[in-house]
Amino acid sequence: MKNILVFPCGSEIALEVYRAAIHSAHFHLVGASSVNDHGKFVFEDYVDGLPFITDAGFIPAIKKVIQERDIDAVYPAMDAVIEILKSSEAELGVPVISSPVETTKICLSKSVTYGVLENVVRTPKLYSKAELANADALPYPLFAKPDVGYGSRGARKINSAVELAAHLETFPTCIVTEFLPGEEFTVDCFSDKNGKLVFSAPRRRARIMNGISVNTMPVKDDLESFDKMAESINAKIAFRGAWFFQAKYDSNGKLALMEVASRFGGSSSLFRAQGVNFALMSIFDAFDISVALLRNSYDVEMDRALDNKYKVNLKYSEVFVDFDDCIYLEKKFVNDALMAFLFRCINKGIKVSLLSRHDDVKLGKLDDLLKQLRLTQIFDRIIHVDPSEKKIDYIDNTDAIFIDDSFAERKAVAERFNMPVFSLDMIEVL
Repeated sequence: MKNILVFPCGSEIALEVYRAAIHSAHFHLVGASSVNDHGKFVFEDYVDGLPFITDAGFIPAIKKVIQERDIDAVYPAMDAVIEILKSSEAELGVPVISSPVETTKICLSKSVTYGVLENVVRTPKLYSKAELANADALPYPLFAKPDVGYGSRGARKINSAVELAAHLETFPTCIVTEFLPGEEFTVDCFSDKNGKLVFSAPRRRARIMNGISVNTMPVKDDLESFDKMAESINAKIAFRGAWFFQAKYDSNGKLALMEVASRFGGSSSLFRAQGVNFALMSIFDAFDISVALLRNSYDVEMDRALDNKYKVNLKYSEVFVDFDDCIYLEKKFVNDALMAFLFRCINKGIKVSLLSRHDDVKLGKLDDLLKQLRLTQIFDRIIHVDPSEKKIDYIDNTDAIFIDDSFAERKAVAERFNMPVFSLDMIEVL
C-alpha cells in the first residue's frame, strides 16, 4: 500500500480525493494542512501545523513529512499549491500528482491561458488596459473576473463605464472580457501518462454558489462541440491526470472557453457516481499504472450542500440500543443509518446489546422478527424487557452509551448512570 499526502486537506478538492480514494486497498491517505479546518474532521491520518505556501519553510516542511511518514506521492489540492509543489517535485523526491509544471503555470492565469489557446479554440475577447481606459466606447455588457484564482470573488457582469470604474478600483487585477450570455458548462477530462485524452464529458452548472457548481448533471446535447474543444485543448497543452475546462455559449450560439484548470473539478464527483473516479485514476496514473474506464449509462443529477462532521471525546465498551421506532421504523423499515453505526462498533470490537420490550402481536415475536429482518447475528445479546419493566434495570455496564427514541427512557438512564444518551437525530454525532 502506498502513502499519499494530500495538501491542503481541507479544500473542496482534497475532500473529494478523500471520498474517491479512502476505500482503495492500494493507497493510504494522509491529510496535511497549515490551518485546522474541515480536513481535520475528515482525514483519520492527519498532520497539522505546516507553514503556509508563501513561507520559505514550506517545501522543507513538506519534505520532512514525506520522509517521516514514508510518503510515496503528494496530491496537491489547490491551484496555487499545484504549481509550487510541482515546481519542487525533484527536491521532494516523490511524484506530485498533477500535469507538468508548464501546464500548471498556464492554467494558473486566465489571460495566459487565452493567449495560448486563442488560435486553437474560441476564446472570449480580452480587453487591454488601453481599451479599458476608453471605457465609454466599450460594448457593454462586459464581464470582469480574477485573472488568477477561482471562485466568484471579483467576478461580475459589468453594465456601464461607471460600474467598470468602481469594480476595477476594488479589484484592480481583474481581467475584463466580452460577456458570454449563454449557458455555462464544465467539461471534466482525463489524460493519461502518454498525453492521450481518455475521457471528456460536459455537465451543466445548473446552480452555482461561491463559484462552485452545487447542482449539476451530464449534458446530452451538442456533445461533438464539447469533444472537439477538449481534443483541441489537450493537443495544445500537455495534461496528465484529471483536468477540466469551463465554457459558455456566446451570442451566436458557439462554445467559448472561460478557463482551464490542471486538476479535477470539485463537482466532478457527478461522474464518479457513474464510475469515473478522477482522483483515483490520477493517483494510479502518477505511478505509471494504466487505467481503464467503465462508465454506467444511468442518468444522475448531483446537488451539494454543507455537511456536518463531529469529533466527540467518547469512549465506551458497549452500546445499548432500542428496537421499535429506533432500529425498526414505522413497523416496516430498518434504520440503515443506525445500522451503519452499529457495524462500525462491531468493527471496533464494541459490544452491541439490544434492549427491547417489543410486544407487537401483529409483527410477531422479537426473535422471529429479527430473523425475518436478517438482524439476529448483529447483537452480542438480546435483552427482552417485559412491558411492565423498565429498561434501566437491565443496564449492567456503565461504560456504555444508550440509544432510544423515548425521552423518558433516555432521561432515566442519564440521571441514574450519568451515561451519554442519544436520540435518533443524534446518531450522526457518533
